[in-house]
Amino acid sequence: MLVRHGKTSTTGSVLPGRAPGLHLSDQGVAQAEAVAARIAPTEPAAIYASPMERTRETAAPIARATKLRTRTADGLLECDFGDWTGQKLSVLRRRKEWAAVQNTPSVFRFPGGESFPEMNQRIWQQLQDLASRHPGERIVAVSHADPIKAAVATASGTHLDNFQRTVISPCSVSAILIGAGTPIVLCVNNTGDDLTTLAVS
Repeated sequence: MLVRHGKTSTTGSVLPGRAPGLHLSDQGVAQAEAVAARIAPTEPAAIYASPMERTRETAAPIARATKLRTRTADGLLECDFGDWTGQKLSVLRRRKEWAAVQNTPSVFRFPGGESFPEMNQRIWQQLQDLASRHPGERIVAVSHADPIKAAVATASGTHLDNFQRTVISPCSVSAILIGAGTPIVLCVNNTGDDLTTLAVS
């Protein structure tokens, strides 16, 4: 179960990337508590989070609700936006490169940072590794919007150039079945349904 972190003071207005010191807003804390209540009945075997404060703060109530400890997984990190880190989205959207970010991300690298294919490979390798550690078990991975979108695209067989067509809302749950065979997407951007009903039918 891939969980995006809850809202922060910059969600939707700034590209925070990996800049330290960004915490959940009051609304984000409430979102984290709500998703914890939804996840707890699924009885996950483990909880992992990216090293960023906002993901660990989102994982904390899930850990309390499930009586598990949060483990850090570096592969769940946000994309490295390089020189774009901390810039306002309203400014970035006016750059000519923004069209590539949205329409042809498979050939785009952030200046001084990571390319989307590198991010995609990183998150997918991390998820495969976590799945291999917990065969047949449910686990929670708290990450960020772009890595989650990329993982969903990979699992569904969608080209990376189309991954921006998916919305991943704060504290939404997207579930992927990863095993010996082809991965299966069980849900995307789930913000309210009973997660105990997730199954392959």
